[in-house]
Amino acid sequence: MTDAGGTNSIPDYDSVVEGTELPEVRTRVSRADLIRYCGASGDFNVIHWNERSARSVGLPDVIAHGMLTMATAVRIVTDWTGDPSAVAEFAVRFSRPVPVPDDDEGSELVISARVAKKLPDSRVRVDIVARCGPDKVLSMARAVVVLP
Repeated sequence: MTDAGGTNSIPDYDSVVEGTELPEVRTRVSRADLIRYCGASGDFNVIHWNERSARSVGLPDVIAHGMLTMATAVRIVTDWTGDPSAVAEFAVRFSRPVPVPDDDEGSELVISARVAKKLPDSRVRVDIVARCGPDKVLSMARAVVVLP
C-alpha cells in the first residue's frame, strides 16, 4: 500500500478497522497467460487452451485455471500487506469459470476485498470478491492474515 507521500505503509493490527476496503485490483488474463500457466503448473488440460475441446464439454470458451484465478485473487491481500508470508490461510469456492477469449484483450478480473473481522493473535480475516464481467467467479473467498 502506498500513502500520499509515495512510501510503502504496511497495515498493523492495532490500526486496522473492520470494514476497511482494500484497494481494488484489476488485471487481465489472456490466452498467452494460460499457456504460460500450463507450463508452470504442469496442468495441460485441454479446456485451458483448446476452444473446440472446451466447448465440447459445455464450457463457453477456453477457461482460466482455477488455481490461477485463486492466485490472482489473493494478490489484493499480498499487495495490501506488502508481505506474501503474512497470509496464514486462504480458501475459496469456485462458483463460475473465467472464460478467456482468443483476442488481444483476454478477460478482466476485478478483485475487491474488505477487512471482515479482527481475530486474536494479530490476525484479521479478509473477505475477497472476484468478478469477471457481471459474474462472481469465486465465492466464500477468505484470507486470514497475520499483521505486525
